[in-house]
Amino acid sequence: MDIWVFLVFLLACGPSAATGAMFSPGEWYRSLAKPSWTPPDWLFPVAWTTLYICIALAGERVARQAGVNPAVGIALALFAVQMGLNVLWTPVFFGLKRLRGGMVVLSLLWLGVAATLVAFWRVDWVAGALFVPYLTWVTIAGALNWSVMTLNPDVAKNPDAARA
Repeated sequence: MDIWVFLVFLLACGPSAATGAMFSPGEWYRSLAKPSWTPPDWLFPVAWTTLYICIALAGERVARQAGVNPAVGIALALFAVQMGLNVLWTPVFFGLKRLRGGMVVLSLLWLGVAATLVAFWRVDWVAGALFVPYLTWVTIAGALNWSVMTLNPDVAKNPDAARA
C-alpha cells in the first residue's frame, strides 16, 4: 500500500464528510415520521468513517494500477462522479430539506457507486469488494430516504412549509 496515495483518496472523502458536519439532521429531521427500522443516530458517523476508509483503500488499490491497466482511467472518473454525488446529497436533503431532491440524488449516487464498484472490480477485485459495504449503505440510505418521503407526503410536496 502506498500511504500517500491512500491519504489523497481519504482527503477526497473530506468534502463529503464536511457536508455531514455542516448540515446536521437537526430538529427538522427529528420531527419527521420515520420507519421503525431507522438506524440510531450514533451509527451514522461510525458507518461513514468505516466506509470512507474502505473507499480510500479501494481508490488507492486502483490508482496503483495506472499505467498497467487501461480501465483505471474510467474507474477513477466514476470514483470522482460518485464522490460528487455523495457530497451533494446532504445539502439537498438536510440543507434544502428537499426529500424528493434527495431521492433523485441518492438514486444517481446508487448508480454511481454501483458503476464504480463494477469498474473497480475489473481493475482489482479487492477494490471492488471494498465498495460492497458502501453500496449496501447507500441502498439502506435510499430506502430510508424513500420511506421518509412517503411517510411525510406534505413535506415532500411542499418543503418550504416544513422549514424549521
